Amino acid sequence: MSIGLVGRKCGMTRIYNDAGAAVAVTVIEALPNRVSQVKTDANDGYSAVQVTVGSRRASRVTKALAGHYAKANVAAGSTAGEFRIAKADGEKYAPGTEIKVDVFTVGQVVDVTGTTVGKGFAGTMKRHNFKGGRKTHGNSVSHRAPGSIGQRQTPGRVFKGKRMSGHMGVVDRTIENLKVVQIDAARNLLLISGAVPGAEGARVVIRPSVKAIGQARRNKLTPNKATPAAAGGKPAAKPAKAEKK
Repeated sequence: MSIGLVGRKCGMTRIYNDAGAAVAVTVIEALPNRVSQVKTDANDGYSAVQVTVGSRRASRVTKALAGHYAKANVAAGSTAGEFRIAKADGEKYAPGTEIKVDVFTVGQVVDVTGTTVGKGFAGTMKRHNFKGGRKTHGNSVSHRAPGSIGQRQTPGRVFKGKRMSGHMGVVDRTIENLKVVQIDAARNLLLISGAVPGAEGARVVIRPSVKAIGQARRNKLTPNKATPAAAGGKPAAKPAKAEKK
């Protein structure tokens, strides 16, 4: 329940940190996200911020969307997104407000959502990581075959969800717990460690890490159970035991 950014995956590169080690990063261009609507519990039943990014020709915008953006006095964008926020955070944003890359900080842990690259029609070994058949001992044409898919006359059918050959890719996937390595506010760029789903030029959504937020909340409630990383690399101190009389 925190604000994020809608951006575009530019590709991958590597940078060198202060220790001289090479770090593989994904470059994401996050142009200023313009707030087009602020949803509240009273009007919409939940609190959220709707944003749009990029630009689109007026001839490509439907009348309904054109009226929606005109009400917020913002230009129509090429894509849109929505972020759930806490009730108290709704007052921080107003239609027309721009959310930029400085909403994140270097070292922050984020989750990145994107649409995976399409692989077309794939077999079971590639699609589901099947081991495959034996390479020798009489097996001649079934090295990559899926094998049996059913049983007998009972149940006499293939169960739904059976892992078989089919279309692979083009699904929404979220990679969690990635770290923001560098921020270039002048060029609206985020450099995030590791790989994120999607092809170059694809739309991605960057949000603060859900698990990191939950871990910070737990550490605040029960500081004695904090993880070594949260305690600065040192194990959390154990509570002193009461002396026996």
